[in-house]
Amino acid sequence: MRARQLIDTLGLKPHPEGGWFREVFRSNAQVQPADGRSTRQALTTIYFMLQAHEHSRWHRVLSDEVWIHLEGTPLTLWISDAALRTAPAHVRLGPVDVHGTRPQHTVAAGCWQAARPASNGDEDYSLVSCTVGPGFDFSDFSFMRADGDEAALIRHHWPDLATLI
Repeated sequence: MRARQLIDTLGLKPHPEGGWFREVFRSNAQVQPADGRSTRQALTTIYFMLQAHEHSRWHRVLSDEVWIHLEGTPLTLWISDAALRTAPAHVRLGPVDVHGTRPQHTVAAGCWQAARPASNGDEDYSLVSCTVGPGFDFSDFSFMRADGDEAALIRHHWPDLATLI
């Protein structure tokens, strides 16, 4: 199975949001975010993989995050503004096609995001690279709380996306 081979070959470990990851780059350069956060590395990059029936839970990062599809089935990436004032939109990451699938998308800092493979076949997986700038720090990362107001909005207005909480 290709997904298992990727986990072993790339040295992927379970990620708290779901799926598998490994950090592959952390810049030596330091930057000071304009929003008052402490100094961060300028850039970080990870491999991130979701297998069939796995998903990346609703979360947000305080830095911009670039998702790049590397291989496997296309990935559906859901995005909404920080206050969930508008319906979550989705993009399909994968090989370019006439239906709008593209290999790359940037999620702006502070936006809610969640993801899952576009297909649920038992052999399906999606391997992406995620680059964050200023660089990723877990103190800049937060999950949507299952008992919070945002989760209540998702359940009420977009119940089909509640499985990603």
